[in-house]
Amino acid sequence: MRFILLFVFLVSWSFGFSQQKFDAAAAKKYQQKLNKEYVDPKTSPLEAQDLAAFKSLNFYPVSEKYFVKARFVRTPKEKPFQMKTSTDRTPIFIKYGEAHFEINGKKCKLNLYQDVVSARNPQYKNDLFLPFFDETSGKESYTGGKYIDLKIPKGNTIAIDFNTSYNPYCAYNYRYSCPKVPLENDLKVAIRAGVKKFHD
Repeated sequence: MRFILLFVFLVSWSFGFSQQKFDAAAAKKYQQKLNKEYVDPKTSPLEAQDLAAFKSLNFYPVSEKYFVKARFVRTPKEKPFQMKTSTDRTPIFIKYGEAHFEINGKKCKLNLYQDVVSARNPQYKNDLFLPFFDETSGKESYTGGKYIDLKIPKGNTIAIDFNTSYNPYCAYNYRYSCPKVPLENDLKVAIRAGVKKFHD
């Protein structure tokens, strides 16, 4: 059985990490890269029968509506904790900060996390992990929520492009070990952006 570490998934893709303004072309390019990853047997998380029939992931239309400039609040006094996963694996994370923003007329807050072990590697020390649920979860999008990869911002603003949100590997293959979205990151708004659910 293969397990994945969270930030191994897209470590070679820098798009979205430091994005400061909406770029529809870049978002579409990101989607194309996802499809290339999934169609390649060497990198795809898909099971054999799904890979044989795979053509493309199902995406929401790219929309500037789901690109936000959030107020970033650092939370330096947090303690490391064991994040629950879809298996008995419990990687150590820490709440690094909060993102405060408004979308679809609703004020929202999401916690941003850092993988403590990965952060010891200079290559990943600036990586942040944003898992979230929204009102499409379990309906139009994966029931287990979605992820966004970010970089630690230099100031008090962080850009979040929900068009780059992607499903955990567990959405495609039960053999993977995927972090569960903390209940604190359940948005009471529909985020119709990024990857939709894989199967009905």
